[in-house]
Amino acid sequence: MGSILIPELIKDGHFVYCLDRFFFGQDFLLSKKFENSLQLIQDDIRWFDSKILNGIDVVMDLAALSNDPVGDLDPNNTYEINHLGRLRVAKLSKEAGVPKYILASSASIYGQQDQIATEESLVSPLTAYSKANRKAEVDILPLSSDDFSVTALRFSSVYGISPRMRFDLAINGMVLDFFKNKKITIFGGNNKRPFIHINDAIQAYKLLLTTSVSKINGQIFNVGSNEQNYVISELAKEVGYALNPNCELEIRDTPDNRSYFASFDKIRDILNFKPQNNVQESSKKMLSALENNTLDYSEKTITLKWYNHIKNTPDLLEKLSINGKFL
Repeated sequence: MGSILIPELIKDGHFVYCLDRFFFGQDFLLSKKFENSLQLIQDDIRWFDSKILNGIDVVMDLAALSNDPVGDLDPNNTYEINHLGRLRVAKLSKEAGVPKYILASSASIYGQQDQIATEESLVSPLTAYSKANRKAEVDILPLSSDDFSVTALRFSSVYGISPRMRFDLAINGMVLDFFKNKKITIFGGNNKRPFIHINDAIQAYKLLLTTSVSKINGQIFNVGSNEQNYVISELAKEVGYALNPNCELEIRDTPDNRSYFASFDKIRDILNFKPQNNVQESSKKMLSALENNTLDYSEKTITLKWYNHIKNTPDLLEKLSINGKFL
């Protein structure tokens, strides 16, 4: 998400400091059009020097091991980064006098829900990733005060094209599956999930920059649209039909028990948030990009396989170290 958010912020006239470990490189951010509006800081949220927060107006905390399979590889590491690491960022931001902090959380913390989940619903996180997100919310939201605005965004499952493409996400994975195999295999067809296009997710961040603090301080927002709550089997039919009306679907069982719809009335009513993208057109664009060889779909773009690869490759681990410290 950051690979689209940063250029958008710069286009709007902001100067951006980007702290990242840059596992996947930083070449795409080295364009001359960014050189006077961007400073790259290769570091880790668990031990960066807090001096970099001096004079900052807004902290957007997107740092995390970013899906359930990776989160479950080493739950302790996931809690250290996704919970304690981000709590450290929030506390240091408040100490440094940063006026506004935005936490990237996830609707996956709802786990299983019989009713449509609102921001006030009881949550039921099922994985290390979603549990760490909830712990981060619980510890960070109380830090909000008159001079430190804290907002948590519970994002739906994201889809769409990005310079840092991920194909471990449901819709993106369906399109790649069709591109490679001319059919779509889905797991857990009866599961329910909300979705949002990555460009619409970016707009949610931008809205928080211009919305009165009184409307967002201490608040949680589900980020998505009521129209994009999908049963997975119906989603696959919609994606498949958009790509080819005769697309073959294969449905398999899954141990993934996450199943929920979410309400997006709050973000619509308070922030006037109205997503502009839909699954059908986005799937077509993604397939076209794959066919034109403008999207990288190599193994490294699939987060879990790439993680396993670097974990077992000493020379890559050496390159990815910072001050002798590793993920």
